[in-house]
Amino acid sequence: MPLLAVRDLAVSISRLRPLDGISFDLDKGEILGVVGESGSGKSLTAMAIMGLLPLIGGRVTGGTLHFDGIDLAGLGENEYRRLRGRRIALITQNPMTSLDPILRVGEQIDQVSRMHLGFSDSQAKKHSIELMQQLRVPEAATVHGQYPHQLSGGMKQRIVIAMALAADPELIIADEPTTALDVTIQAQIIQIMVDLVRDRGLALILITHDMSVVAQACDRVVVLYAGRVAESNRVGPIFASPRHPYTRDLIGCISRPGQVRGSLKGIRGNVPGVLDYPPGCRFNPRCDLAQMVCAEKPPEMEVDGASMVACHFSEGAR
Repeated sequence: MPLLAVRDLAVSISRLRPLDGISFDLDKGEILGVVGESGSGKSLTAMAIMGLLPLIGGRVTGGTLHFDGIDLAGLGENEYRRLRGRRIALITQNPMTSLDPILRVGEQIDQVSRMHLGFSDSQAKKHSIELMQQLRVPEAATVHGQYPHQLSGGMKQRIVIAMALAADPELIIADEPTTALDVTIQAQIIQIMVDLVRDRGLALILITHDMSVVAQACDRVVVLYAGRVAESNRVGPIFASPRHPYTRDLIGCISRPGQVRGSLKGIRGNVPGVLDYPPGCRFNPRCDLAQMVCAEKPPEMEVDGASMVACHFSEGAR
């Protein structure tokens, strides 16, 4: 059994259904990239797994979520709280706003191990400093006593990762963890997370809009578009031979060394909002391969081993 199994997940908020039919598995020691443009449903998928859907009307209305055999969709809030932080941890998008500005960063890490592992103050501090050292924080004991405003963006991100690791979880969900960082620091943070997965045997869901990050870090990838899975496969085959036009177009947005000026392509149009999801294939208004059937009938998911694709003309996207 996989550590995390998501099957046909559907999420509703009030009368809207922004997620529909999301499926994937994740094993220990594996990094799964969840990729797509803003509005594709990446963060909402993470919130569903964490039991943190919007309070006003947000709920799982279809499919199943199983973590280590536990039915997450059937958990009450108190049971979920025992899992969050302890066995499943979340690294949020922006480290600048994830930390409490009036608490020293070390105290914010210490709280996690005191709450979930029952550590004393001294044990928690020692544990936090060791984590910071593993995350390549220089002079960790000094940084432990500093406030967030005294740290750079890259150091703040390391502190947020330390908070996620403090209770030794089995699954970490990183929701675009490098969005606010420059390219050099992004690469460092991604490499730290990859090393953690390999060294500790963690499972990691890496949410991103950047296919170059997926190529750098992930074992498998799920491509989301407008609340549905467009394609899923191991990273090598996805990049070598994408089967969905949307996957192909995302890969086409990656800049390459020596690329001719002006040759980088974007994707025309925008991801539709949940009120404007088109009938049929939701990508069809932006797709170069679209025909009449694409506007009339949603494509069925084709499964071939590790490969999954939902496209009427998947062979034409190769």
